[in-house]
Amino acid sequence: MTDTAAQRGTAATPARPAATDSPKGGVRPGTILHSTARTGSEPGAGGEPEIPGPDAARRQPSGETSERAEWRAWLRERTEAVAAPYGPLSVTGTHWLADAPDGRLPGVPGRWTEDGEELVVSATAEDLLAVDGQPLEGEARLGPEHGPLDARVTSGDRHLVVLRREGLWAVRVFDPDAAARRAFAGIDAFDYAERWAVPAVFRPFPEGRTIQVANADGARRGLGLTGEVVFTVEGVEHTLVAGDEGDGSLWIVLADATSGRARAEGGSYRFRFLRPGAPGVDGRLTLDFNRTLLPPCAFTDHFLCPFPPPGNTLPFPLTAGERNPLATG
Repeated sequence: MTDTAAQRGTAATPARPAATDSPKGGVRPGTILHSTARTGSEPGAGGEPEIPGPDAARRQPSGETSERAEWRAWLRERTEAVAAPYGPLSVTGTHWLADAPDGRLPGVPGRWTEDGEELVVSATAEDLLAVDGQPLEGEARLGPEHGPLDARVTSGDRHLVVLRREGLWAVRVFDPDAAARRAFAGIDAFDYAERWAVPAVFRPFPEGRTIQVANADGARRGLGLTGEVVFTVEGVEHTLVAGDEGDGSLWIVLADATSGRARAEGGSYRFRFLRPGAPGVDGRLTLDFNRTLLPPCAFTDHFLCPFPPPGNTLPFPLTAGERNPLATG
């Protein structure tokens, strides 16, 4: 999802689109790209991740509820996925071909060019590139890929993922030895609280809509929305607009009174995601705010993430879910 500031669009180069596209043409929040968790104790992981963070103490009180135990397991799986060798912490660059007319990408071997509906990579034996596990001498034709575990091209331990966003091609580099991955010490999360599992009703819009919102790199892009979720906290009704994952599941980009504040002030990252699943046929669902997620751009600045749309900043402190990544040192 984001590119570094040097990779942003200029007057001569179109602004870079987000890492995932809405099925309705807008941008939807990225998920952890193919973060099937391997173990955090693999080389480069810095040992088993600290799970969870300070507020979600690792003690297991006697008589804890099944809901809290399930949440604890969920947070452990999330942390392992983030710390996985090819999780979001391993991203070291996203290189757009529009910024490299000669086909040479910074720090990436070979020559990368587009040819209509395909991306072409050319390499010599000295480039030490492999395609489908075989050394590449000559050229290979590639299509868009879903994530690092689908990557056909490798450079040593690095996986080079081919992306296409709104007609633009890019190569995203996943390196298990990335500094961010080595420094990762877990996810700081608010402790589980049953009161934050809130019943809600989804009200779909007559037609999907796309609105322009700011992204983590400062550019404005379309965010696809399909309806609103209505719920009550302490007797007050609130509404959040939501998008669709493409399979009926909802996703929500939100902020609250803790967002962007220091941890000493009870704060959390500047915005977060919530993926509550699909509503029932009657529109009913549960918003379990205990499973509020940090966006991928909280872990590395090589992702783009959309900011909350208007109206999706809750007026109260949402003391639930993930707060911030933890780092060593």
